[in-house]
Amino acid sequence: MICQTFYVALLHCEFLYAIAALNLAYPVTPWRFKLSCLPSNKTDDYSFLPTGISNTSNSSGENEAVVEARFNSSGADSANLSEAAFHCCFWSEQDKNCPAHGDGTEGEGFVPTVGSSVFQRPGVNWNIQCWVKVDLKLLICSGQPLLQSPFTNSDLRVHLFYVLSEVVEDSHLAPQEGSFEIVQCNCSFEGRWECRVPTPAAQLSSTLLMYLKITAAGVTFQSPPMSVQPVNVVKPDPPLDLHMEITEDGNLNISWHSPALVPFPLQYQVKYSENSTAALREVDEMVSATALLVDNVLPGSSYEAQVRVKRLDGPGVWSDWSAPRVFTTQDVIYFPPKVLTSAGSNVSFHCIYKNGNTIVSSKEIVWWVNLAEEIPPSQYDVVSDHVSKVTFLNLKATKPRDEFTYDAVYCCQEHQCHHRYAELYVVDVNINISCETDGHLTKMTCRWSANPMQSLVGSSWQLRYHRSTLYCSDSPSIYPVSAPKDCHLQRDGFYECIFQPIFLLSGYTMWIRINHPLGSLDSPPTCVLPDSVVKPLPPSSVKAEITANIGLLKISWEKPVFPENKLQFQIRYGLSGKEIQWKKHEVDDAKSKSASVPVQDLCAVYAVQMRCRRLDGMGYWSNWSSPAYTAVTDVKVPVRGPEFWRRINGDVTKRERNITLLWRPLMKNDSLCSVRRYVVKHWTSHNGTWSEDAGNQTQLTFLWMEQAHTVTVLAINSIGASLENFNLTFSWPMSEVNIVQSLGAYPLNSSCVILSWILSASDYSLMYFIIEWKNLDEDDEIKWLRIPSNVKKYYIHDYFIPIEKYQFSLYPVFSEGVGKPKVINGFTKVDEKHQNDAGLYVIVPIIISSSVLLLGTLLISHQRMKKLFWEDVPNPKNCSWAQGLNFQKRADIL
Repeated sequence: MICQTFYVALLHCEFLYAIAALNLAYPVTPWRFKLSCLPSNKTDDYSFLPTGISNTSNSSGENEAVVEARFNSSGADSANLSEAAFHCCFWSEQDKNCPAHGDGTEGEGFVPTVGSSVFQRPGVNWNIQCWVKVDLKLLICSGQPLLQSPFTNSDLRVHLFYVLSEVVEDSHLAPQEGSFEIVQCNCSFEGRWECRVPTPAAQLSSTLLMYLKITAAGVTFQSPPMSVQPVNVVKPDPPLDLHMEITEDGNLNISWHSPALVPFPLQYQVKYSENSTAALREVDEMVSATALLVDNVLPGSSYEAQVRVKRLDGPGVWSDWSAPRVFTTQDVIYFPPKVLTSAGSNVSFHCIYKNGNTIVSSKEIVWWVNLAEEIPPSQYDVVSDHVSKVTFLNLKATKPRDEFTYDAVYCCQEHQCHHRYAELYVVDVNINISCETDGHLTKMTCRWSANPMQSLVGSSWQLRYHRSTLYCSDSPSIYPVSAPKDCHLQRDGFYECIFQPIFLLSGYTMWIRINHPLGSLDSPPTCVLPDSVVKPLPPSSVKAEITANIGLLKISWEKPVFPENKLQFQIRYGLSGKEIQWKKHEVDDAKSKSASVPVQDLCAVYAVQMRCRRLDGMGYWSNWSSPAYTAVTDVKVPVRGPEFWRRINGDVTKRERNITLLWRPLMKNDSLCSVRRYVVKHWTSHNGTWSEDAGNQTQLTFLWMEQAHTVTVLAINSIGASLENFNLTFSWPMSEVNIVQSLGAYPLNSSCVILSWILSASDYSLMYFIIEWKNLDEDDEIKWLRIPSNVKKYYIHDYFIPIEKYQFSLYPVFSEGVGKPKVINGFTKVDEKHQNDAGLYVIVPIIISSSVLLLGTLLISHQRMKKLFWEDVPNPKNCSWAQGLNFQKRADIL
């Protein structure tokens, strides 16, 4: 036991001495290498060592099997093996040197410690491979037995000892025994194991020293030292997204994406097979790009491809093969099969047509769109014997048809078309981008409509922009370096983007990028200067009033603080109500803070709003300000006093009578704009002049005692009394003056009566007439009208009942007083001597009305007779004598 312990200690000393010279450590290669542990007895037969193994990894398995077979057939019994020493060494197809003896010379192997257990099935060869994962954080070394493992999983224990050294190649400083880190490896089925060593990313170019201890069935095998730089054994992930498609030139494009997180250039190995009716072809090519073009693609062929990757310069480990991808060409090949383009552009399609086993000549090919429109042959081109080309010029945007959002392009042999087609997507990219800067000059909002792209299913849209230092270019163009902008769809169907903060004098070049699986399109760029698209705040403190004495609508306001440019203002005004009929007024004087506009109705409430924009026309109109309303106030004294008449009460035999003056309230156009009270002024020869305040009443009673009594009614508002007023004189002598010879009242209909009269000559100055009428059958108030003096007939519009009795009176009014009235009770008959006074305007309407009434009566009587007749006619089905008679014909006769 003591000897065995001493032997193990001596073994470790020799190991540490060996790794002091780094050139003795086995350099780990990117490919697989072998760990072989064999008995070290010099008398043993080592003629089976693999000194003549070929360089291919595929053939090594057969020679290793021979080695193992020879070793297993050597006839050594288990007792001798249990006490034997083993010599372990590394070797590979590229380096076949494996020292056979542990004689202490350079490069000798290491003797394992042997326990009391024996090998039941000797097997001491392992395949080993080490690589660094693509994330550069982990070194993995895995091993598996060359043949079936002689150990069970429960017996197998593997440990890896490692130390990361930064010494240069000429250094003879050896790492201390205690500086080695230990990793316990994971053992799996059939004797396989895997060790994982963390590798700091900053030390990928440092040297990692390692050795293995493999313990099974009481025997411990210790490998020679290994050295590796992790950066030299990086194993990338397989390439991603392997894809095959027909290009515009009719070639097969095999493309893929590089794996992520690889810190160096890569090379790729592509293997593909072509299976067509002509032949089967297999190709293996090395490329440095992420695509490979295969020419001479034929219709009806099948292609299968795989690709793997490794480091381009220096050593490295090949990745695993990507998953195989299969691509089959159709009987009709379109290239490109789908095209996305913008309106106004030109597009070409190519095709190869295979009919059965024969490829159709390109001269026999014709082209159709949607199987409804044949493309003119002038747009065809013969590219080769079997490739035809068609070109579309100045394309228009595709109009969606049901679920189809593209035009189908067909390649046909004369009039025979295959059901497959190419797809043409044409999008109108003339998208208008409008921007406006807010009145505070703190942000700019840009908007654009999504309507032009609604037909492009599966696409997304993005606003991109580039900000220049100052101003905009005369001809904006799309910049290769741009930034995306987040835009949000609004309820009105527009996308809205906000730039905040903004640089007022910087040029923002913008365009819309349409991203689609078929490619991307850019709208024409537009450049916006935030300072030139300002939408100011509306004017503040807007006030409106109707000016007194002048009668104008006056508006005043305060201009907004920003922008500092000169502004123009616009006023809109209208009568306040549910639907305001606006009128506009322009104010171009940037310094103005008020304006006046004439209005017709000075006594109405007006609503007024204002907005503004830059005087040079740049930017936008502001929003309208909140409405300001005028207050109704008196602007002038009333235009005139009210029209009035009188009602006389009292005994006609007495000279004293009560006179009640009656007047109508003034309208606001005459009162300008209100009447606070009415004042009646009196003039008599004896009592002189006096006034009576009637307040806001519309009548006043006074006692008429003088021979002549003149009155007038004044309208008074907040400014003063009316200037023009009506006078009425009550005179006893004038009340006897009779100039009205005749008076006639002729009803035209229930709402109109024509009053006509004849006057006699008079020396008095006639001012006007007063017409009175009232219903004698009811206790109605007297109704009256003031009529000019030159009128001889008048239409009275009122509600008249023909069966009731009315009284009509006509009063001539002179400047000296009121004359004697002409009074009639009831309507005048037409056959009286005054019928000519009524004229045709009375007779003709009466005749027409009578004719219409008579015709209606006849029609009603005719229908009633027919109804009565049919009620008395028996039913022919129930009465035998009535059968056979045509009663309908009889009724028609009636």
